[in-house]
Amino acid sequence: AFMAANLLAHAPDLFACAIARSGAYNRTLTPFGFQAEERTLWEAPETYNAMSPFMNAHKIKKPILLMHGEEDTNSGTNVIQSERFFAALKGNGAEVKLVILPHESHGYRAYESINHMLAETSEWLDTHTAPGAKKAHEARVATAAEEASAKKSQE
Repeated sequence: AFMAANLLAHAPDLFACAIARSGAYNRTLTPFGFQAEERTLWEAPETYNAMSPFMNAHKIKKPILLMHGEEDTNSGTNVIQSERFFAALKGNGAEVKLVILPHESHGYRAYESINHMLAETSEWLDTHTAPGAKKAHEARVATAAEEASAKKSQE
């Protein structure tokens, strides 16, 4: 999840879209280290910011599907990570969808949740990677920009 989001921010030409599940998108919410980073947020704020897809949401222009278990018990990947990342992406004009799986933790176990996740994944990939998907994505982006512009002029 974290890597998919970071790749869209820092290497946008590699992929047509991304799918990120139960991720930690804002490393400042794990201030005492993450992965191989042993320094705290206060010792290395630049690293935490640079490694946070949330801080680079404005750079993400490709579609991204976020999925998260509603009851994620992993301390670094609380569901708020996906909710806030979704809001940051949406606010910066990205094409994004957030799917919250009820009664699920970090790993999804219920048959219904797994089927839901697979169906969302399949639909997302069909929509964004099938022949003609790039042109359709460009049309959706243009429409969204026009709608945002019209909304701002009404305010």
